[in-house]
Amino acid sequence: MIPTPDLSHLTDQDKLYVYDPAEDTFLFLDALEQDAEDLKNQKPLICLEIGSGSGCVSAFIGSILGSTNTLYLCTDINNRASDCTHRTGRCNKIPLDPITCDLAHPLSKRLQHSVDIILFNPPYVPTESDEVLSAQSDRGISGSWAGGTDGMEVTNRLLGDIEALLSERGKFYLVTLEGNNIPEIRERMLRTFRLQCQIVVQRRAGIENLHILRFSRVNE
Repeated sequence: MIPTPDLSHLTDQDKLYVYDPAEDTFLFLDALEQDAEDLKNQKPLICLEIGSGSGCVSAFIGSILGSTNTLYLCTDINNRASDCTHRTGRCNKIPLDPITCDLAHPLSKRLQHSVDIILFNPPYVPTESDEVLSAQSDRGISGSWAGGTDGMEVTNRLLGDIEALLSERGKFYLVTLEGNNIPEIRERMLRTFRLQCQIVVQRRAGIENLHILRFSRVNE
């Protein structure tokens, strides 16, 4: 078993502003551990986590891959999250490179068809649309959970960019809630972008039924 990254450096003050790893985070780690051998064999050069928060997930995949030349890019709209991600990387001896920005927008052209692993635990909780707009504008902790209509407003903004970011053998991991309409997401990504989807793991956590989806290009 691969240990959970050390997060002992995160303070109570940090947790007021940055999402503290919870059931969805740990399910994400379980999915990556389940795919560990495939991920190592892939020998990824660029790993991009969108919405890195504490940096726990990127530090974990860095532990899976071991000593490599992989570039670990971690974006978040929250400055405090970028700082936490940097400290988590340093504490766990994983060279995480945090960037404070919206999704992957400033990186899209430079990273076109170059990213081997994309990781996204989005704000997936259904809320009113004005709540997600406020959360994204405030760039605080509510931006880590307020998902708007069907919990998909932020996720939908990213899904259209995934194909252009993924390398030929790239993989995209996405955390979803059952209420996000997973069959529609899978069908849309296959029909529009020729990206096939597998459910890596799923688990009920309280009232939430969480799924980790993995997308990759259809083998012609």
